[in-house]
This record gives sequence, C-alpha cells and structure tokens, in this order.
Amino acid sequence: MLRGRDHECRAIRRLLDGPDGGALLVHGEPGSGRSALLAYARHHAGDRAVLTAAGLADEATLPYAGLQRLLDPVLDRAATLPERQRRVLRRALAGGGCPADERLALSMAVLGLLAAAARDRPLLCTVDDVDSGDRQTAETLAVVARRLHRLPVTLLLAADTDAAAGGIPAHRLRPLDERNSRAALADRCPGLPAPVTAVLATVGGGNPQALADLVDVLTPGQRQGEEPLPAAPPAGGALGSAYRARLDRLPPDSRQVLLLAALDGDDDPATLVRATRAAGTTVDALAPAEAAGLVRTGPAGVTFPSPLARTMVQVVVPFAERRAAHLLLARALDGRRLRRALHLAAVADGPDPRLAAELETAAADGGDGWATAAAALRHAADLSDDPVQAAARLVTAARYAWRGGDPDTARQVLRRLPSTPAHPVVTAAAGLLRGELQLRCDAPAAAVTTLLAATEAIAATDRAEALLGLVRAGEAICFSGDHYRYADVARRMSALHRDGHPPGAELMTALIAGVAATLRGEHEQGGPLLRRAVVLGGRLTGDALTPTALTGAAVAGLLVAVDAAAHRLADRAVDLARAAGDLSQLPRALELRAMTEYWLGRHDAAADSCREGLRVARASGQHTCAAVHLGLLAVLAALRDDRDTSLRHVAEIGDTAAPGSRPYALTRWALAVLDLADGRYADAADRLTSLARPGTGRGQVLVQVMATPHLVEAAAHVGHHPQARAALAVFDRWAGSTASPSRRALSARCHALLAPRGSAEAEEQFRRALRLHPADSATFERARTELLFGRELRHSRRPRDARPHLHRARQAFTLLGAGTWAEQATAELRAAGESVGAPARAAAKLLTGQQLRIAHLVASGATNREVATQLFLSTRTVDHHLRNIFHRLGVRSRTELARVLG
Repeated sequence: MLRGRDHECRAIRRLLDGPDGGALLVHGEPGSGRSALLAYARHHAGDRAVLTAAGLADEATLPYAGLQRLLDPVLDRAATLPERQRRVLRRALAGGGCPADERLALSMAVLGLLAAAARDRPLLCTVDDVDSGDRQTAETLAVVARRLHRLPVTLLLAADTDAAAGGIPAHRLRPLDERNSRAALADRCPGLPAPVTAVLATVGGGNPQALADLVDVLTPGQRQGEEPLPAAPPAGGALGSAYRARLDRLPPDSRQVLLLAALDGDDDPATLVRATRAAGTTVDALAPAEAAGLVRTGPAGVTFPSPLARTMVQVVVPFAERRAAHLLLARALDGRRLRRALHLAAVADGPDPRLAAELETAAADGGDGWATAAAALRHAADLSDDPVQAAARLVTAARYAWRGGDPDTARQVLRRLPSTPAHPVVTAAAGLLRGELQLRCDAPAAAVTTLLAATEAIAATDRAEALLGLVRAGEAICFSGDHYRYADVARRMSALHRDGHPPGAELMTALIAGVAATLRGEHEQGGPLLRRAVVLGGRLTGDALTPTALTGAAVAGLLVAVDAAAHRLADRAVDLARAAGDLSQLPRALELRAMTEYWLGRHDAAADSCREGLRVARASGQHTCAAVHLGLLAVLAALRDDRDTSLRHVAEIGDTAAPGSRPYALTRWALAVLDLADGRYADAADRLTSLARPGTGRGQVLVQVMATPHLVEAAAHVGHHPQARAALAVFDRWAGSTASPSRRALSARCHALLAPRGSAEAEEQFRRALRLHPADSATFERARTELLFGRELRHSRRPRDARPHLHRARQAFTLLGAGTWAEQATAELRAAGESVGAPARAAAKLLTGQQLRIAHLVASGATNREVATQLFLSTRTVDHHLRNIFHRLGVRSRTELARVLG
C-alpha cells in the first residue's frame, strides 16, 4: 500500500483514465516513494503498452543514453518518421550527439516515435531518477512532455527536484504524517508495540524507505521494546545507499563543506565560514550540493530540505571524515562551550570523565535548548566511568528531552538504563519520570502505580521529589476517576510531612491534604488547606517558582472558587513554561487557565487557551492532555451552540477516552448541553447523572459538580428531582464552603428550578441568584438565569414581569453569539406577547463586515445564490453566514431582517 500518497495516486489515475495523454513529474527526497508511484502507474496501466527506463549515474556523461534505453523497444517504428527526424534520432541514439540547432527536430522525432508506438494502443512511459542520468535525455523528455496533450501517450517522470523538467505538472512528495508513518510500519512489521512504533515514526521522519530500513535492522529485543532503538536509519540500508550515491557524485570539497553544514547543529553561518576556512575551502563549494537539491543557501545560512536529509548526510559519511569535521567545528566554536564539548564528545574513543563533567555543567543552564541539553547528557553518560553517575546522567537526559516536548526520546533514553538498578535514588528518579510520561501521554491509570512506587523509594532521600510524585499520582487518580484511591496518596503525604518545609513543599502538602478532604466532602477541613496553598503559590520565589508549583496552587484556587487568583497563578505558570521552553508543563498550565476562564465567564478566552493547549499537547505527544483540551473545547462549543464544532471535538476523542476518565466525562457534559439546547431533557439528565457514582469514589465527581446547574435544569423538566437534589446537595456543600458569589448564584438558580412551579420560593431564589451574579463577569450564566426566570414568570401567567428578564437574556446571548439561547429567549418573548424587533445594539456592531454586506443584500431581496455570485462566495458559505446573522440579530426570517436593518 502507498501510505499517504492518495493525492498523487489520484493524479496518476486521472492521467491514465483520460482520453488524451499528458505528463506528470513526481519529485522528492530519496526514499519518499517516487519509484513506488511509477510502479503504481504501471500496475494500473490496463491495456496500455509500457516503456520504462531510469537515469543512471554511471551514464550521466553519455548524451542520450537514457533516451536510448527508453526507446529501444519501439525503434523499429522509426521508419514512419520524416527523413530528417529519423536521421537526427538515429545519430543521437548511436552516440553521435545532437547539434543545438537540431534539438527541436530530435524532440519532434521522439514525439513522433511515441505517437507511432501508440497507434495500436495507448502508451505509458515511466522514467525514474531522470535527473541522475544524462542531462540531454532530461531536456529532450521535458520538451516532449509539454506536447503530449493530443496524443494517447502518458509520460511519468521521477526526480529529486522539479528542476529536471520545467513547465510539467509536478507533485512534491511530502513526508508522511504520524498516522501514515505508523501504518507503514505496521504494514512492514505487524505487532510492533505502540511505543516502539512512535519512536521509529519519529526517527524515520516520514520517509517510507527510512521506515522500511529501520524495521529491517531491528533486533528481537528492539522489536519488543526491550532494547534501545536506532537513533537514525542504517547507513547500509536502501536510503543510505541512495544518499551515498548522491554524495559520491559531488566534488570532494563540496562533500566536505556539506558534512560540516550537516554537523553544525547551531546553524550559525559564521561558524561554518570559520570551519570551512580552516579546512582550506569556502562555503561557495556548496554550489554543486545545492544544485543536486541536498541543501539550500540563503541569508539565513545553509538549510537542509528536511531533518532526515541532514541526518543521512552524517550517517553515510565514513567515520574518519566525520571525525575530522567534528574537530574542525570544535575549533571554530571556542566561544560556545556546550556546542564545542558536543563535537569533542562525538569523536571521543573511550571514557572521559573530564569531558563528561563539562557536558553536564554546560547543559545545565538550558541556554542551547532542551534537545541539545538532552544530547549532551547522553554523551556525558557514554563518557562516564562510574555506572551510577552514567545512569543518573541518562535520567537527566531523558528529563531534558521530555521538557523539550519529546517523550519518545525520553522513553528511549530511559530504556538505556541498566536492567539491574545502579542506585535506588537513580531508579526512583527514573520511575518518577516514567510515571509522569504515562500520566501525560498514554496511561494515566498505570501512572498511579508507577508514581507511588517511585515516591516510596525516594522518600527517604528527597522529600520534595516524593511530594511532587504524590501530587502527580493524585492528578492521575483524578484523571482516571478512581477518587477512592486518593486517600492512599494523602496517607503517604502525611507520613512525609515535617514542620519547617520550604514553601514549595508546604504548598504540595497543603494541596494534597486539601484535595483529599474535598473529595471526602469535608469542605470545612479542606477549604483552609487549599486557601493556604493558593497563598503560598502567590509567594513563591527563586527555585521554588516553577510551573508545576503554580499549577498546583491554581488547582487549589479552583477548588475553593477563588477564580481570579487561580487565573493569575495559571497564567503565570503558562508564562514560565513558555519562557523556559518547557513543553512538558505547558499543556497542563493552559488547561487550568482555561478552567479558570470558564468560571470567570470568559468563554472565548478559555477556548483560545484550549486551542493552544491542544496544539502543544499534540506536538509534544501528550495524548491524555490533548483529550482534556478537546473535551473542554467540546463543552465550550456546546455552550455557545456551535453544534458542528462540539460534535467534531467529541468525535476526535472517540473511543480513546476510558469510561470514567475526565475526557470521557467532558464529552458527556458537552453532549448533554446540546441535548438541553434541543429540549431533550431526559437524555441530558441521563448523561450527567452517569458522570459519577456517589458513595463509591468512582467517576468524575469534580466534572459533575461543574455540570450540576445543567443537570438540575434537565432533571427539573422531566421530574427527576431525587437525582437532581442529590447532585445539588454535593454542589451546595461545596459552594457554601466558598466565598464565591457566582457559585452561590448558581446554587440559588438550581433551588429555584426545583421549587414548586409558580411558588414564592422559586421567585425568591431566582431573585437571589440575580443579586449574586457578579455584574462584571459570568455574563453567560447571568443571561441563563434571566432566561429561566423569565420562562418561570411567563409560565406563571405573569408575562409583563417576564419580559424585562427575557429582553436582557436575549440581548446578552445575542452579544455572546449564543444563537440557540437567543432564539429561546426570543420565542419566550413572543409567547409573552412581545413583538420582537431590532436588538438593543445596532446591527453594524453585532455583525462582521462580511456578515453586514450579506445581510444588506439579503434584506434588499437578493437570493443566496445572487449574493454568492456578487461577493464571489459559495452558496454554502452564504448559507452559513446567514444562519449566524439570524442568530446574532435575533430574527427568524428575511422580512424581520429587512425590518431590523431599516
């Protein structure tokens, strides 16, 4: 199967299935699948006759050698050509060359010969590596390719670059994405464990041949993930041979400078200039390599077409040349301590404790990036003469890789640790890192066991790390929904507690104890502890000021509903993680910032935080974090009635979220909000009551608490009051323990919904909720309360009293772009006898410029198709905009739209 090449296969099939001929050039780096696409074309040639050839480097100096091999099977048709063309063609193919003034005649002779061969049946010609053979063949085929449109001849060319045949339709073969890379590996070697597949997909760089070569050299232990995996495709594989052949065609000085550029990870033009000067040459020697498509040069220096191309240049060069290049670069980097040490380490031939220490010290500041620091510590481990020190350096290397957002490399480095523990502390530190990787990337439930075991092993020597491990174990428990296990975390924390802990450790202690009490429902005990954690988070300085500590304090702030303080802490954690380039902590910090923004009523800001968190989580392999961001985005989209977006996010999570986990609960919440908007109250209530199982300590209690207002609203409509009252009792105990007016407002609204219809109690609770809703935030929830109160008053046959509340709700929802809720308020107003006109704000302030233009055209009587034609849009786009216009302006017809716009 040609993974990831659907677009190119369709282009080839269109050419083969069309009535006329044509040409196509596929180009890309070696191993990208060019030859496979030509084979695909030959396989689907049907009843076409097939001619095939390939450019050979050995014949690059023989003019028209490639053309002769392509046309040899049909040369007997040359008798049908005009005399002049026949003479020019025979001379060229016999090695006599072709004068410049005869080149067009030669091209026409080739074209005529192909036409003659295609008279009986259509013809397919494929020429691989056209740029590796003789230049004259490539030039002639380019002229022919541009003149095939009315002939039953299809010409497919493959080359490294599109310079081989200008003016011919071309497709550049991009690297395979991660999904197709994994599929290609599974095709080649079914049953590879997922972690092994992930590493190989990264090392292969999306190159199909690289992936195949990697699989072919795996040992049985590597296939099972029990031994370290290759860091690069093998030099002896097919891809390595292709790159070696390309390098062999370069002049020696060009090859030397190309190697220097490949090894210069700093990509500093000044460094390369100094190194080439020391080698007795100049950067200008790269011209042949650039012409061959191996590099590009420009004001920013030398760049490679892909990271894999840089790697392969390093891999295939003999060790002696590579060693000399490293030493040249080391001498050119006197001012860059870490880079210089890395080049020296690359050529070291045995343990070198002094150089290992220099690498470790230079990498500690992280100034050269986490990936470089990780590489430095791996070299330092190799150069160490003490096994325990080597193991400790490997763990540090893995942590650096993880901070740089590369969990696959981190795991690969951890696999290098000796099977027999080098030292208990080192083993425990490795366990803490493994547990963190499981939590963030793929196995939160397994992370609990890993983290607790590592915490117990390290508790006696490093309480701060042990406390951090307990915090992460608690996070994994809450993620998985197994809250009953949190008591064990709290018990272990209590055993570690000592008076006089530094602020960071004190914060972690207060957080764990406070969360444990909150999960037990003991808010009077947990509240002070959590507020203490928030205060400590605001006082952190120096080494204690870390994204992890700040996110812990933000969690505490959310649990005691001090939303503004929690937002400040989470926002600061985001800033710190960004400044340090710490991608391991950034998605979690963005998740917590989004949660605080949700409670503050800043739904758009929360969605922005989630989108950034999703992007970073996916880029850094944090699949569990990505699922949480997707779940939050689904909820936020559902709240603003963006049904398609919400359902798309739910579908993206799919069945990867385990029942009871946080992403699973968030998707149930999102779907329940959509049910609520559509009036499917029983479905909404069923979804929300299933989020947690009271009394068992299982399920997402915290998510259900957040969703309680929606649960109560749904249950009130269908009479499921016992379920709603049980959930509300939990919500009330929590809300009552906080000083948050917004939480108490939601509690009052819930009590109003459960009170008898039309009763004084219901009205009193609604009015209390409106008094408690903050005037400067949570606009959406205030509007929901206004809508529900207005509906209650109308149902109680008090339409005049209902109208002001419904008007305010409609206006707020319109400004927030919450179309369904605005429509509900509009419908209630009409049912209350109100003739709904224009919204309180002018349309120009409610609509975008594009929407306003569409609205005016529609109001003037234009159809959607006429609007699409006039604005150069698709009819579907106009339909989409018009729905949003109706929602934002609170109208239901074109007539009402015309009235609103005057």
